[in-house]
Amino acid sequence: MALRPPLPRTVRTAAVVCTLAVGLTAASSVLSGTPADQPAGPVSLRAAGAPASLQQVSADGLAGRISALQKHLRAQPKDASGWSGLGAAYIEQARTTGDPTRYPQAEKTFARSLAVQPRDNDEALAGRASLAAARHDFTSALRDADKSLKINSYSQSAMAVRIDALVELGRYKDASAAAEHADSVRPGIPIFTRLAYVKELRGDPEGAREVLERARESATSPSDIAYVSTSLGQLAFGQGRYDAARSAFHTALRAAPGYLPALEYRGRTAAAEDRLGAAVRDLEKVVRSSPLPAQLAALGEAYEARGDAEKAKQQYAVVDTWITLARANGVATDLDSALVAADHGDVKEALKAARAEWDRRQTVHTADALAWALHRNGKDREALTAAKRAAEPGYRNAAFLYHRGMIEKSLGEKDAARDHLAEALDLNPGFSPTGARDAKAALKQLGGAR
Repeated sequence: MALRPPLPRTVRTAAVVCTLAVGLTAASSVLSGTPADQPAGPVSLRAAGAPASLQQVSADGLAGRISALQKHLRAQPKDASGWSGLGAAYIEQARTTGDPTRYPQAEKTFARSLAVQPRDNDEALAGRASLAAARHDFTSALRDADKSLKINSYSQSAMAVRIDALVELGRYKDASAAAEHADSVRPGIPIFTRLAYVKELRGDPEGAREVLERARESATSPSDIAYVSTSLGQLAFGQGRYDAARSAFHTALRAAPGYLPALEYRGRTAAAEDRLGAAVRDLEKVVRSSPLPAQLAALGEAYEARGDAEKAKQQYAVVDTWITLARANGVATDLDSALVAADHGDVKEALKAARAEWDRRQTVHTADALAWALHRNGKDREALTAAKRAAEPGYRNAAFLYHRGMIEKSLGEKDAARDHLAEALDLNPGFSPTGARDAKAALKQLGGAR
């Protein structure tokens, strides 16, 4: 049996995305004098479906692990655990390289594992749950995680994906209960980071920080140190504590040089501090290795902030190509589509995408994306309702506050708009190079001082 079935059309499309992203950023490196080295590079705490195992490896190391598993399975095709391990490795490769063509391969390997061992195969079910989460099919992720836990109630990977799925379905009370339970029976870094994120979403950033500090105390491997330090840095960045954020990302990159999430958020922090050259250098390195929508858009905004409109436009175009590829491989990308298109593309398509995503999962992030897409289409009264939903769990996010303030400004609710725009800038004055600029301009028009 072929372990890596050919996918000529989607592989070609993947190559187009990666080549286009690398070509654009390499060209910009020549123009700006930045080095063209490509760092090797767990997924952000804020990325649903993050792997339960934090033993991350370099791109070369991951390819080597996949090759070894393929060779082993040719000799031992009835090794159900081996097939599950190969599926997990494909998922990780998709996450670290931005190539969603690996997802169909992962799906086939989990199916093979279950065919070999149809009963009591909690590993394959947990892996399939992780795949569903990576594809943003959180209903299926929750179902398979629950099936896995019925077989092995102590499966840390299944518990982690279950928490992710509940978060992404907007079931924050259930997610909190699941995270607290997991912490009581299988404490560890995969659970600590999820418990921290649930606390942050429910308006308790200090509680989130305390949990992450627990995680840092238990981190010993370079990959775990990098993961937890980056999570602490992201939390600090979201609160506008840039010194603490930079320190955390320094720790992460010292432990794991070239670690992409730390590199990305170091770049975002540099952009927040108006150090746009440093921001572009970091974000270009990230995009060369992982051309995903959020990172491409972040680089585009950094270009835009420093006046490189054409380069910014090119990055937003790569996002469109990636979304087309992802959809061809079963990844629901409407939230990504809505956020990028609302600011940088077709606003009608943004609203269509946001409505589709809201129908699938009613989270704070989909509520915010829907609110902003509605606003960009002139539907501000409906947009305000969605923006209020985004604040219901108590989550404080500067971009959400900015969006709500701009919606209220359009509705003529000046006092509320002034309050929310000021709150956004107080919380995180550099939350987005372009968004912060527009928030300051709007606040000035409303008579607020910034």
